[in-house]
Amino acid sequence: MSETPSNTLQYRFDGPEDAPILIMGPSLGTTWHMWDRQIPELARQWRVFRFDLPGHGGAPAHPAGTAGELAARLLATLDALGVQRFGYAGCALGGAVGIELALRHPERLASLALVAASPRFGTADEFRQRGVIVRTNGLDPIARTAPERWFTGGFAAAQPAITEWAVQMVRTTDPGCYIAACEALAGFDVRAELGRIGVPTLVLVGSDDQVTGPAEARTLVAGIPDARLAVVPGASHLVPVEQPAAVTDLLVRHFSTAWQQPFDTAQTALPAAPAGPVRGAPPQPVPVAEIAPAPAPAEPPVPPDRSETGLKIRREVLGDAHVDRVLAQADEFSGDFEDFLTRVAWGEVWDRPGLDRRTRSCVTLTALVAGGHLDELAVHTRAALRNGLTPVEIREVLLQAAVYCGLPAAGSAFRVAQQVIREETTPAG
Repeated sequence: MSETPSNTLQYRFDGPEDAPILIMGPSLGTTWHMWDRQIPELARQWRVFRFDLPGHGGAPAHPAGTAGELAARLLATLDALGVQRFGYAGCALGGAVGIELALRHPERLASLALVAASPRFGTADEFRQRGVIVRTNGLDPIARTAPERWFTGGFAAAQPAITEWAVQMVRTTDPGCYIAACEALAGFDVRAELGRIGVPTLVLVGSDDQVTGPAEARTLVAGIPDARLAVVPGASHLVPVEQPAAVTDLLVRHFSTAWQQPFDTAQTALPAAPAGPVRGAPPQPVPVAEIAPAPAPAEPPVPPDRSETGLKIRREVLGDAHVDRVLAQADEFSGDFEDFLTRVAWGEVWDRPGLDRRTRSCVTLTALVAGGHLDELAVHTRAALRNGLTPVEIREVLLQAAVYCGLPAAGSAFRVAQQVIREETTPAG
């Protein structure tokens, strides 16, 4: 176990101290114990390093909102321990961390195994919606449905103790860290970068995984140059728990045979400059200074095109489904207006650093109440939930608006917001 500053991760070691390092990364909602059944065999050959995600398994609750940030914390932890090079196996979100390492820090990685992983995990809307549910209802609804996402029905019925372990593992996770991890999955998309992964890679998936199944695994294998696929029959998303022997055997074979040697940096170093004149070399003329002509006036900077930034923020706040629907309805007449909204409203105003998105949502809701724009109020109530406001906070905004915008306007706003909140915060099933 470790002391855990905010920029590092809680971890543990198993196996001989002088063995090569093998890192095991967990899935969202799990702890390092999801790898327990692999450890006895792996620790024969490797010094196995397991870590917990922030707020999981009793780890300090320092939320991390991107896979890149989790990878940076992992490297900071390893740097403090003097670990430079390692193999890495990660499940789901843990796999996303492994992909980040392979793309951004390939010199550290000797071999990679991606378990139940994907270059993009569903849609951003799905994970942000899950964050809304957790923010409103806590983790209990997510915990109760975890076994059906993680295990096949037969396994869950036959293994009630493991099923209950899974429920309790999610239930005891810090909600804020769980929401941040959902945001990390929502923002993860490396489909265009897979070809840059140069490390030997095993892609391992359960045949019955309904979360990140064989189709996503084949996308990884098709995109990563040195990758091979292993499909484990009779397993769902947490395949290391459901089929431990098969997963252990695949990992042992992969890391025993596909361990890339460190990069050879000797050929890339610049030769040292000679300390003095080279004996026998002819004398070199001393250069004569020249007066350079005055530089031409600099061209005025071209203002940045805010369309890309605006579209990204518009999707993050309003959701892919809504934005896709609105843009699909745009035609020659309305297209310029949608472009204006994207560039100016979303690419400039919503991107300004002076207010955070929660505050901007409060201002927007109040303005829409004052203007009586109930259709837009529904859209932005959903956006406010995605931006982190709770139903209680939205209620307070509408009560404040009632004082300054009028009771009839606020009454209509309450009816609209109430319906939206019911739809958005009621767990599925």
